[in-house]
Amino acid sequence: MSIAKILVVEDDSELQEALVDTLSLNGFEIISVSSAEEALAALNDEIGMVFSDIRMDGMDGYTLMTKIRAVKPYLPIVLMTAYGTIEQAVDAMKAGAVDYIVKPFEADVLVEKAKVYFNRDASSEDDFVVADPATQQLKAMSKKVAESEASVLISGESGTGKEVLARYIHMQSPRAKQPFVAINCAAIPESMLEAMLFGYEKGAFTGAAKAMPGKFEQAQCGTIFLDEIGEMKPDLQAKILRVLQEKEVERIGSAKPIQLDVRVLSASNVDMKKAIANGEFRDDLFYRLNVFPMHLPPLRERPRDIAAIAERLIQRHCGASRVQPMISAPAMKRLIQYTWPGNIRELDNVIQRALVMMSGDTIQEQNILLDDGYDALHSLMNPADSESSNEEVAKDSLQEQGDEIRVNDFKPLELPMDLKARETEMILETLRQNSGHRQKTAEALNISPRTLRYKIAKLKEQGVDVP
Repeated sequence: MSIAKILVVEDDSELQEALVDTLSLNGFEIISVSSAEEALAALNDEIGMVFSDIRMDGMDGYTLMTKIRAVKPYLPIVLMTAYGTIEQAVDAMKAGAVDYIVKPFEADVLVEKAKVYFNRDASSEDDFVVADPATQQLKAMSKKVAESEASVLISGESGTGKEVLARYIHMQSPRAKQPFVAINCAAIPESMLEAMLFGYEKGAFTGAAKAMPGKFEQAQCGTIFLDEIGEMKPDLQAKILRVLQEKEVERIGSAKPIQLDVRVLSASNVDMKKAIANGEFRDDLFYRLNVFPMHLPPLRERPRDIAAIAERLIQRHCGASRVQPMISAPAMKRLIQYTWPGNIRELDNVIQRALVMMSGDTIQEQNILLDDGYDALHSLMNPADSESSNEEVAKDSLQEQGDEIRVNDFKPLELPMDLKARETEMILETLRQNSGHRQKTAEALNISPRTLRYKIAKLKEQGVDVP
């Protein structure tokens, strides 16, 4: 049926085998694992759907769903449990599940859910979060272009959210209930990209043990998103052009054309016109893709989006597993004043660090650990001095203490401080605040007591005086 796969997470070996057999007999490719931890390790771009048990040893299904939604909000997740209640069903749907089934269930129920949700986009239009006038205008324009069949080429720096915008266009289009299939053309080896896009027949090349449809076929009646199209080699560009012109595709090893009904969205972070001038990209393909050009500005040029996106990231990472904290005014000021060279990906990292390091119910300025070492070090050492500029703080710190700075006399650290040192200092400080109480410290750091004990043991091995 598809080269994409369903991830089955079930710790009961007999039930896992039954689930795999049922889905496989109905044409689905399956990856099965026995724990949430194994599921996270198996998660990749080829996964088109997840079936997960709720009650498992270690990480449970709710927590797994929260973690998956944080990195792949579009991935449909169906939860399974033998302890089904209306309350659980409501909680699961609120937390991001697309559906919920109660054990025991008939095989046709499982297959029906798979057919309904497989390769569908589980994200909502609100995943394209905008607050800045520039992106508000872009969102309004996207809604209009979504109603057409025009090809759209999205430009913008890496990490600005080009795929999120593409998914928004798909979700607003008449094709919203059909597949949205994304492929990063720069992430697939050149030797494999053609087979991934067009599919292949059994025996077409060494290792082709059975026929497989390509991404264009997977997107039939829906939308295909070609990310980093500017990295594609010229010979493959010519084949893509033919597919777009003829609206048909031939699998490798076959001479039989397959008619396509697919809308094409694409994106690139390279200067396409420069690439054309240098002979690296075909101008005829560019004009096929660039019917409606859209540019997504970098995060530093849309500062009002920063607060809105930060709130959404907190919501996504917390899910239903913990109370969502607030962001203090000084912490928000630090976020807004930063230039974000890594755009939303970097903001996501900073929010995750803040959620790990925070105490209480509010993210404070000292919890904002930016990739800029001077800013992060200042936030750890001088949380009260929120009105000083980043440049003045770094300058004053260097003038007063030279090339090395001591954090509470723990150990001399050279700038910039690495994350391990920041983590160590945060653990020691929280222990001091809680008079060495392990349970309270673990709760304040939002980690398990077992994890805290492990970290403390490692610090003691290094000769650190732990409260």
